[in-house]
Amino acid sequence: MKIWDVTYECMPRADVEQLQLERLQATVNRAYKNVTHYRKRFEELDIVPEDIQNLADLSKLPFTAKEDLEMNYPYGMFAVPLREVVRIHSSSGMTEKPTVVGYTKNDIKTWSNLTARVLTAAGVTADDVVQVAFGYGLFTGAFGLHYGAEAIGASVIPMGTGNTEKQIMIMHDYKTTVLVCTPSYALTLAERMVKMRIDPKSLTLRVGLFGGEPWSEPMRKEIEEKLGIKATDNYGVSEILGPGIAGECECERGMHIFEDAFIPEIIDPVSLKVLPPGSTGELVLTTLTKEAFPMIRYRTRDITSLSYQICDCGRTSARIGRIAGRSDDMLIIRGINVFPSQVAGILVALGERNPRYQLVVERKGTLDEFELQLEATENVFFEDPRKQKAFLETLGRKISSVLGVSAAVKLVGPGSIDVPEGKTFRVIDNRRL
Repeated sequence: MKIWDVTYECMPRADVEQLQLERLQATVNRAYKNVTHYRKRFEELDIVPEDIQNLADLSKLPFTAKEDLEMNYPYGMFAVPLREVVRIHSSSGMTEKPTVVGYTKNDIKTWSNLTARVLTAAGVTADDVVQVAFGYGLFTGAFGLHYGAEAIGASVIPMGTGNTEKQIMIMHDYKTTVLVCTPSYALTLAERMVKMRIDPKSLTLRVGLFGGEPWSEPMRKEIEEKLGIKATDNYGVSEILGPGIAGECECERGMHIFEDAFIPEIIDPVSLKVLPPGSTGELVLTTLTKEAFPMIRYRTRDITSLSYQICDCGRTSARIGRIAGRSDDMLIIRGINVFPSQVAGILVALGERNPRYQLVVERKGTLDEFELQLEATENVFFEDPRKQKAFLETLGRKISSVLGVSAAVKLVGPGSIDVPEGKTFRVIDNRRL
């Protein structure tokens, strides 16, 4: 298996930690001197950059949350003058004001190198033709992987989103070998091919890099079977970089995070304490190479775990597990932390492609009552009442097993759940806590 940057991706653990410490100290100095927000936060905590003497001192530093970026909108978190910023992107978040991210020329070069690592890990080479079906514009996904593919020397088709039949035509005529898009759009392409009577085997596709939304192992298998490709996962956060933070190698055993550029931590989202390796919690990231927009202990809100076992591919970097949910969606029900976005994974595994649902929590007496309301679709609404009952019972058992708390399951009519724009679910918590 080919590795893009053997020096950094296969570095011994002791060397990784020494490099991280040196880059962390430089990042903290830059943020303290050039970003008013960080200087104020350091002063509030009575710390100065010189207090960071080892990696364990990272825990002394303040967390950064999306709210901090919103309060400093648009350029308050930049560590360089605007004249040194050659690119501006922003998040596609749900808030009124997006979070704005800047890149220097050197940041763009670093970004290209990191996404080249992601693509190479997935098996992409200079001989490939890469079709990018992410949206171009302020969204970071398309540009990041586009630059990485060009850095490798692959040919890039910057298709953007939509126009599905044209996507397929170009895929066929231009001999596309690598598809970059969301996993749900990959399945949309597969379904449209069936309607167009195009056999995926007639295409030259062999690899897919999918991200931008939660997906599951059953969904991976479905994509691989329907498109006849190897489907890999990758991870990006707009506020940190975009794609290029981590990506799966061909072993498909978690996403390698590039520790020469980021320090990952897993914290308990309630106590904010750092958890030991192997624990599941919220991923926190500190950038080590960003010039324009350094981020210190940024709370991604993504729930995952870290593995430090050396992978069979030869990379020594830590690996992020599949994203299990969001800490900002978290509910505590009967003393158990419940992440509602995990429900989507259960529904997808049972055949629901884009489920719309809501979770309703009530307190009756001293006990919490938990109900899942799912909009009916042709996949879950059976004419045979026995089949429908069996499906709902199976769903209830899966929820109990995965979330650790039982839920009543109720099927509701199409259009009856009013979810926020851009989401598939909402939470109604009627408890007075």
